[in-house]
Amino acid sequence: MGNGNKTILVVDDEQDIVDYLRSLFEDNGYEVLVAWDGAEAERLTRERRPDLITLDITMPKESGVKAYKDLKRDPELGAIPILIVTGYGDPQLETFISTRRTAPPPEGYFEKPIDRDELLAKVSELIG
Repeated sequence: MGNGNKTILVVDDEQDIVDYLRSLFEDNGYEVLVAWDGAEAERLTRERRPDLITLDITMPKESGVKAYKDLKRDPELGAIPILIVTGYGDPQLETFISTRRTAPPPEGYFEKPIDRDELLAKVSELIG
């Protein structure tokens, strides 16, 4: 897949999910950065400017919700696509996140276990 070495930031506190997403994205030609909580995600995003972020919602320290709002509100970082990837199986969560007036809706929403083909198709649609 020729995506011009696009970079994806994977944000999750579960080692298995990080390993899975890292392998999936690297096997498809993407460079991968990893953050284990929302605060680290914000720091890495400011330093490295990834092309896309996959973001878990429930994590220790700073939650994914706070990181999401902070990133989307930032004039320099708000255009980076964010895909919510969560094990929180409540279908109302997507509606809740997508209807906040404090930040625009995410570019995608995926529940764990993740459908790899759907995720790769969305990533390709957003960043090539």
